[in-house]
Amino acid sequence: MSGSNDNHVLVEVRDLWKIYRTGEVEVPAVRGIDLTVRRGEFVAVMGPSGSGKSTFMHLVGCLDRPDRGVYYLDGKSVADMSRGELARLRNQRIGFVFQSFNLLSRTTVVDNVALPLTYQHVGRRLRRRRATALLDGMGLGNRLHHLSNQLSGGQQQRVAIARALITGPALLLADEPTGNLDSRTGIEIMGLLQALNRRSGLTILLVTHEPDIAAYTNRHVIFRDGKIVGDELNRNVHEAEADPAYKLEVLPYGAG
Repeated sequence: MSGSNDNHVLVEVRDLWKIYRTGEVEVPAVRGIDLTVRRGEFVAVMGPSGSGKSTFMHLVGCLDRPDRGVYYLDGKSVADMSRGELARLRNQRIGFVFQSFNLLSRTTVVDNVALPLTYQHVGRRLRRRRATALLDGMGLGNRLHHLSNQLSGGQQQRVAIARALITGPALLLADEPTGNLDSRTGIEIMGLLQALNRRSGLTILLVTHEPDIAAYTNRHVIFRDGKIVGDELNRNVHEAEADPAYKLEVLPYGAG
């Protein structure tokens, strides 16, 4: 089974539902969502706590299964996949970035970034070479052998982004990636994501409840009570590189 015949469509969901059950009580977290995301888009998924945006991201990231509806990633039906196929999809086609970084604190920066390649049975030398190239591109070439807990919050988030990119995913999912950072560092991270999107065409879905962060993205999808209540292009995109606080130089994704 395949989704849209448009090769430019990367994510397509139709009538997507997720219902949580507590005893005999059913609580719909996502209610009949329809959404299409084209390759190369940078989309903010917005809404207050409890609006369904994080549940939706978990469904798109194949971390959870919908109760009803269809989801196509790159034209393939996710509902038809086995657990093993879903695990491979998450490892190879989807990159994840979280608010809390989720790095291994007692592991070096370069080994944190290289970790997803171990599940693809890539040799250690090649893993480290790819990880080093990504970290160099993010201004962390002098931190390769530091432990992740020796870095600042902004540096840890850059490491987490490098780890998400190491397998060459088609889709990057970022769940409140600036939530644990100060405003200056948040601008730095949004500038990094803008650079990855524009220079490499990476498709990004970013969950945020902050309009100031969504302002750096190109499209705003707004959730409320499990439904999409707004979907609009951002015609006044904030440019992180134009901010006096922005100092990060980023190489194109995949350089090196």
